[in-house]
Amino acid sequence: MFPPDNTGDRRVALPDRVRLVVLFGGRSPEHDVSRTSAREVIAALDPDRYDITPVGIGRDGTWMLATETAEILGGAGAGALPTRLAIGGPTLDPAPLLARAGDAPLVVLPILHGPNGEDGTMQGLLELADVPYVGSGVLGSALAMDKAKAKEVITQAGIPQASYEIAPQWELDDERLDAIVGRLGFPLFVKPANMGSSVGVSRVTDPAGLPAAVDAALDHDEWLVFEEGIAGRELEVGVLGSVAPHTSVIGEIVPGSDFYDYDDKYVHGTATMIIPAELPDGVAEEMSRLAVAAFRALRGEILGRADFFYETGGRGLLFNELNTLPGCTPVSMFPLLWEAAGLSYPALLDELVRLALDRHARRSRPTSSGA
Repeated sequence: MFPPDNTGDRRVALPDRVRLVVLFGGRSPEHDVSRTSAREVIAALDPDRYDITPVGIGRDGTWMLATETAEILGGAGAGALPTRLAIGGPTLDPAPLLARAGDAPLVVLPILHGPNGEDGTMQGLLELADVPYVGSGVLGSALAMDKAKAKEVITQAGIPQASYEIAPQWELDDERLDAIVGRLGFPLFVKPANMGSSVGVSRVTDPAGLPAAVDAALDHDEWLVFEEGIAGRELEVGVLGSVAPHTSVIGEIVPGSDFYDYDDKYVHGTATMIIPAELPDGVAEEMSRLAVAAFRALRGEILGRADFFYETGGRGLLFNELNTLPGCTPVSMFPLLWEAAGLSYPALLDELVRLALDRHARRSRPTSSGA
């Protein structure tokens, strides 16, 4: 299945040597997930092609050279890396770190999940530094991260999704909550608008559970999304590309608890992944079409994972969300989907770097000079 027939994103070949800055950690609650993802990424990169500089971002936002990781890469190799990369090391100034110097091109691979990494803030810094980087741009990252705005854009694009309500903290009085419950019913989900990995998400089955769910979501954002509970299958598909995005095979998540929450994803590992998902005729093709449509509507670029619900005998496919920097842990769906499509994990990373260079070359404009 890979590579695709189209050539819209194949203007630039992957160089023989690349300077790769891998950013991980960060200030969000998904800090530990990022450190685990980064370990898997670095272990899979080809040392004959990449000069890797691992940079950890502390919970306080400090940039540090990940000394322990750098020493291992310079000695025993990636196979000796710990399960979760250590952050500690000398502090770094981002400006010289991101300066393009030498013959090998510089690419930044931000393995950062959640706010201050996946929401357009880091992407803005990298745009200012004028360096190629993996992932969606400022607008696409911000839109996909903000579940409230993403839902509004998806509605405008005519893509089917679950019923929802959006409300800021200052509107959440008893009257507003009663109106939300009256429209959506139970069960319903309460989510912070800006967060990933199901952090702060609660499934509410009766009025008594609503106050605690609202408080849990407000710990992470002042804007909340309320969604109707969907009794359907949870399906996911990978997307690659910018000009001509294409999709992987489709996988299914069978949660080990009431829903696919943080513990199910990263702690207990009780969820079951079925790759490829067994679907009725035409559903896979329709989901791929909708995934690309959602990716384009939300200004996705380079990579993403589109999540859907499928109501058997009901409304069919319902778009859930687009993750612009999907997890890369050993149990993450995104690399497994592409492996099933014929793209190994190391080859997938090569493709992400090449797509970053392709976009940067495509968008580069000559600078004006003179008085």
